[in-house]
Amino acid sequence: MRIAVSVETTADFTPELLQKYDVKEIPFGVIFDGELHKDGEFTNEELFAYTDRTGELPKTNAVNQEEYTEYFAQLSREYDGVVHIALSGGITSATQNAFIAAKSFPNVYVVDSHSLSTGIALLAIYARELADQGLTAEEIAKKVNDRREAVQASFVIERLDYLYKGGRCSSLQLLGANLLKIRPRIVLKDGKMSMDKKYRGNFDSVIEKYGNDVILDFNTPDKKIAFITYTTATEKMLENARAACRAAGFETVYETTAGGTIASHCGAHTLGILYFNDGK
Repeated sequence: MRIAVSVETTADFTPELLQKYDVKEIPFGVIFDGELHKDGEFTNEELFAYTDRTGELPKTNAVNQEEYTEYFAQLSREYDGVVHIALSGGITSATQNAFIAAKSFPNVYVVDSHSLSTGIALLAIYARELADQGLTAEEIAKKVNDRREAVQASFVIERLDYLYKGGRCSSLQLLGANLLKIRPRIVLKDGKMSMDKKYRGNFDSVIEKYGNDVILDFNTPDKKIAFITYTTATEKMLENARAACRAAGFETVYETTAGGTIASHCGAHTLGILYFNDGK
């Protein structure tokens, strides 16, 4: 039985990992400089330069129902079943579009990941493992849905400007963060983002504290895979994140750059460590 595992580009897979795990993807779009660009057609540095120059955020362009329908139609002709793992419905309207489009196909199953970025990638890799075991698309979708709350998806943001411009924090929070140099930790819970911890100081050292805290706070990891995902990062930031993953004993650690959709909401120097937190 041939099963297609599918995501949007918001899963922040690298091309190499898409090929390794045989995952299909459909792109979100980002509008800046008066043009619609597909994820992967530009760099994060170009996005940030646009905001620095204009004071405006790029606008993300969610996949619409018609695009999902066309995409699912092609996959359903080529595969016996399709499992599409979508960006959290608490973040985007695209997820509902995917659910509606899937109703036209008896072999397409959509899962709301309740996550973003490589939290979705973790679920897609799990789905591929299940497909390789011979499960049907329906069985895979159920198991992925059952495991989604085990994804530990968190990240630290250097500046709140982008969250403020996107309406995700207040002007008072922005002012306080700028004055006190507060770097918040953002976590995904029940499919929505919230701030649960605050750090202060040099951002390289903040990443060291964040990495240690993540491993302590979410301390039953499935040690097979972890992701370090970032919009931009210094080598010291990355080394501090790697050190935390080494200390936790992860067998494989993938490093990926967040795509334009995620970067548009978080800004530069945003970094997260993501893994399943349902180990023994």
